[in-house]
Amino acid sequence: MKKLLFIFTLLLTSSILAQSYQFKITGTINSEKEQTPIDAATVHLERVKDSAIVTYTITNDKGKFSLEGKSYDKNVKLFISYVGMDSYSKQIQLDKSSTLNLGTISLKEESNILSEVVIQSRAPITVKKDTLEFNVKSFKTKKDANVEDLLKKLPGVEVDENGKITVNGKEVNKILVNGKPFFGNDPSITTKNLTKDIIEKVQITDTKSKSEAFTGENGDANNKTINLTIKKENNKGWFGRVSGGVGTDKRYEGAAMVNRFDNNQRFSVLASTNNINSPGFSFGEIQKMFGGGGNIWIGGNGGFSINGRRFGGGSGIIKSKTAGATYADEFGKGLDVNANYFYSGSTSNNESKSNREYTLPDRKYFSNSVSSSDDENHNHSFDTEFDIEIDSTLLINIRPTFVFNKREGSNRRQEESLDENNTLTNNYTSTAYATSEANNFENRLDITKKMGSKGSFIKASITNRIDKADTEEINKSTIEVFGASPSTEVRDQKSSIENNLTGITTRFVYRFPLVANKFFLDAKYRYQRDERENKENTFDFDDATQQYSNFNTDLSSDFTYNDITKTPSVELVYKTKKWRFNFETGFVNRTLENNDQLRPELSLQKDYNNLDLNSSFRYRFDSKASVYFDYRLSNNAPNINQIQPFSDVTNPSNIITGNPNLKPTQNHTAYINFNKFNWQARTGFWVYMRGSLYNDQVITNTSIDDNLVRNTTYENTNGGYDFVGGGSYSKKIKLDSIVSLQLRAGAHIRADKNFNILNDIKEGAKTTSLSPVFRATLEWDKIASIEGSYDIDFSNTKYDINTTQNRNFTRHSVDIRTKTNIPKKLEWRNDIRYTYNPNVIGFNKAAWFWNATLAYSVLKDQGTISLKAYDLLNQNTNAQRRATSNYIEDSESTVLQQYFMLGFSWKFNSLGKKGKIRDYNFRF
Repeated sequence: MKKLLFIFTLLLTSSILAQSYQFKITGTINSEKEQTPIDAATVHLERVKDSAIVTYTITNDKGKFSLEGKSYDKNVKLFISYVGMDSYSKQIQLDKSSTLNLGTISLKEESNILSEVVIQSRAPITVKKDTLEFNVKSFKTKKDANVEDLLKKLPGVEVDENGKITVNGKEVNKILVNGKPFFGNDPSITTKNLTKDIIEKVQITDTKSKSEAFTGENGDANNKTINLTIKKENNKGWFGRVSGGVGTDKRYEGAAMVNRFDNNQRFSVLASTNNINSPGFSFGEIQKMFGGGGNIWIGGNGGFSINGRRFGGGSGIIKSKTAGATYADEFGKGLDVNANYFYSGSTSNNESKSNREYTLPDRKYFSNSVSSSDDENHNHSFDTEFDIEIDSTLLINIRPTFVFNKREGSNRRQEESLDENNTLTNNYTSTAYATSEANNFENRLDITKKMGSKGSFIKASITNRIDKADTEEINKSTIEVFGASPSTEVRDQKSSIENNLTGITTRFVYRFPLVANKFFLDAKYRYQRDERENKENTFDFDDATQQYSNFNTDLSSDFTYNDITKTPSVELVYKTKKWRFNFETGFVNRTLENNDQLRPELSLQKDYNNLDLNSSFRYRFDSKASVYFDYRLSNNAPNINQIQPFSDVTNPSNIITGNPNLKPTQNHTAYINFNKFNWQARTGFWVYMRGSLYNDQVITNTSIDDNLVRNTTYENTNGGYDFVGGGSYSKKIKLDSIVSLQLRAGAHIRADKNFNILNDIKEGAKTTSLSPVFRATLEWDKIASIEGSYDIDFSNTKYDINTTQNRNFTRHSVDIRTKTNIPKKLEWRNDIRYTYNPNVIGFNKAAWFWNATLAYSVLKDQGTISLKAYDLLNQNTNAQRRATSNYIEDSESTVLQQYFMLGFSWKFNSLGKKGKIRDYNFRF
C-alpha cells in the first residue's frame, strides 16, 4: 500500500510539473504621440479562464520591462496600463519554456475614459505621480481578512507584532478612509476593524498636512500615509462587533464597537474594559484582544498609548476602561467636519527594583532601590476639525482640542547606598500621596490662500494654548546617614502646587515663484510666547497643632517664567518630477525671563541669538528607487530648572541647583535614506543613517561626599554625539501556487557619546550597539503559516578615564509564531519567545514566553469562541540592563503573568447595496 501511495504521489507530482510553463516576456513601452519612454507603466499577466494575476511589474525610466515566472496555464493575457493612456492587452500562448520579446509598444493618449477605467482597475499596482496604488482584488488573503492582513500582502509593506506599519522602512503615521480620518486618525483601529472585502484600493503617499495637500507642496518624506478607498456599494450600512472573556486569576475583558457609514457621513462608538493591559477595542480576539495575544510584549511597562492618547497609566498590572465616539460629515460643498471624544480610566499597581553600580574617579559605590506604586487616572479628551474651502483658492482649517485629567496615586520607595566594601552609608525611605486635576485647551487656526497659477500662496496660522494644573501632595521621608558623623532627617510635609501655561504661536509664509511651479522663494516669520506660572506652597507638620502649618521656604516657590521666540527666515524650494531640493536659513532670537516673587534675587533674563539652518534633497532614480538626505542646524535653550539658581532639596540625598550661565545647545543633525523595490523579483532593500553632533551640550556636574549625598548642577560641554543606522533586505519566493516563503535580514546600529562631571572630573562614555535580525515566514495558502525570527543585540560601553569599567552586553531573542486553519473553522495560534540576557546580575537571565489561542467560528462565521492561554510556562519577565556615563543598572518590575481565558466574539456587517446584510466578515 505504501508503495502504491508513493507511486501515485510521484505520478501526481510529475503531472503537475509537466503542466507548468516557464516564461520570460520583455518589451519597451513608449508614448505614441511623443515617442518617449513611459516610466512606471504597469505590466501584468492574467490567466484567461478566471483573470487571476500570474505576475506583474512596472517599467523602468527607459520604459523597459521584464516579466519572468511560471504559469500552470498555457493561455494567459498580457495587460499594460498607464494613467492618462489607453490600455493595451494581448493574449499569449505559452510553451514549455517561452521567451518572448514584444519589442516597442506605443500607448495612445486616453480616448475612452470608461474603457480606461474598466481595464486599468485590473492592474495590481499603479503609480500616480507621488502615489502608489494597489488593487485589492489582486492580493489573495483569507476570506475574512482585515486591512492589517491585506497590508502584510502588499510589496514593500511590513507590519510588526505591535501593529506598526512601515513602507520601505518609513513609518506610516496616518491612515485615512476615502481621504478622511477614521476614529481620530488611530491606525490600529482602522487596520484591525475594517475588512478587506469593503476596500477597493490602497494608496500610499508621503504624509501631508491639509494645507500642503491644498497647495500641492511636497509632504514629509520620512513618513507615509495610507488611504483606503471603499467601494461605493460598500459605503453605506452598519458594521461592528461585541466581545468578552473571563479567565483565571480574576482576569477579564469586554469590548464593543459599532460603526455607521452613509457615504460622506460616518459615526462610530466604542467601549472596553479589562485588567490584562490591553486596549481591547483595537486588537483582534485571536491575535491580540484577549490579553495581548502574545504579540503585545508589554511586560512591566504596563499601560499603552495610541496615537498620542494614553490608555491606562503607570506600570505593572492595569485595570482599564475606555469609551469613545467619532463623527465625520460633509455639509455642503466646502465644509468637512470631524469630531472625536475619548474617555480612558485606569487603576494600576506596580512593584520594581533596581541595582546600580556607580563609578567615581576614585572609588565605586552601589545603590539598591525598591519601590511600589498605585495609581488611578481618568482622562477625557475632545477634539474636532473643521475644513472650510471657501473656493478653489482659499482654505480655512480650525482644530480646537480640550483635555481634562484627574489623577490620584501613591508611591513608596526605599533606597540604600553602600560603599565599595558593601558598607551601608545612607538609607532613604519615602511615602508620597498626591491628587491632581489638569485642564488643557488648544485651538489652531490655519488660513491658506493660493494666488495665480504659478504656485504662489500665503499661509497664516495662530495657535493658542491654555493649561491649568492643581496638585495636592503629602510627602513623608526619612534619610539616615551612617559613618563617622551619623545623622537622621525626618520630613512630613504637605504641598499645594499650581502650574499654569498660557501660550500663543503665530506663523506666516509667503511663497513667491521664481520659476513657475518649479523654483520658489518662501519668506517666513514665526513668533511664540509661552508664559508659565508656578506656585508651590509647602508646609511642615506641626506636632503641637497636629496640622501642616509651618511654611517651608526651601521647598516652596512662586515664579513666572516667559519663553519668547522670534524667528524670521527665508527658504529656497526647487522641485521637478525626478528630484526636489530646499534650503532654509533663519535667525532665532530667544528671550527667557524669570520673575521670582519668593526669591527676588533669583529673578533673571537671558537673551540668545542663533542661526538655524535646514536643507533637504530627494532624488527618484526611477519608479523603483529613491534617495533622501537632509541636514539641520538647531539651537535648544536650557529649561528653567537648569538655569534658575535655586536649590531643589526635595530629595535630601540628591540636591539639584541650576546654573544661570548655561548656553543653548547647538545640534547638527544629518539624515540619509535609500530604498529600492524590485517589483518583478519581489525584493526590497532600504537603508538609513542619522547622526547628531552637539556643541555646548548641557550635562550634569555632581559632587558626592563621603556619605554618598549628591549635589548636582549643570554645565556646557562639546564632543557629544549620537548616531543610528539600519537597513533591511527582503525577498518573497513563490515555491508553488499555494506556498510562499518570505525572507528578511536586517540590522540596526547605534553609537553615542555622553559626558558627566563627577567630583570635578569629566568622564565620557561611548556606547555602540549592533542588532542584526533574521526573519522567515512560510505561508501555506489559507491552511497554515509559520514565522521565525532571531535577534541578537551586542552592546559595548567604553569610558575615557575609568577604562577598567568597560562593559560588553549581549542579548538574544528567538520568536516563533504559528497559525493553522485545520479544520476550516478552527484557528490555532502559538506565539513563543525565548530571551537570554547573560550579563544581567541579580535577576533571571533567561525566560520562555508562550501564548496560545484556539478560536472556533460559529453562527455562520458571525461568532467566534476562543480559548486563550497567556504565559503558558509562567516565566514572563522584563529584566534588563543599561549603562550610562557613570553607572550600570539592572532592573525588573511587575509583569502580567499566566492566565487562561474563555471568550466569545460576535461580529456584524450590513455594508453593501441598499444595506443588505451579506456575509459577516468583520474581524478583530
